Amino acid sequence: MSEEQPNNPMHGIKLTTILEQLQQKYGWEELGAILNLNAFKNNPSLKSSLKFLRTTPWAREKVEKLYEKKMLK
Repeated sequence: MSEEQPNNPMHGIKLTTILEQLQQKYGWEELGAILNLNAFKNNPSLKSSLKFLRTTPWAREKVEKLYEKKMLK
């Protein structure tokens, strides 16, 4: 069952897409500085960062808010 969410600009955007676009725009080092997440500071990779974000709701929320603010203007 697919539900329409017209007031949710993040609806339908995968976490992988969010992280890839943020990483391309800022790079791991700058993302680590902006969000203050060790997952982006210490030997980051897409795979390890996704695993961390999927198991850490507060960190995922920080990433999603940055994406919404900077990428969905």
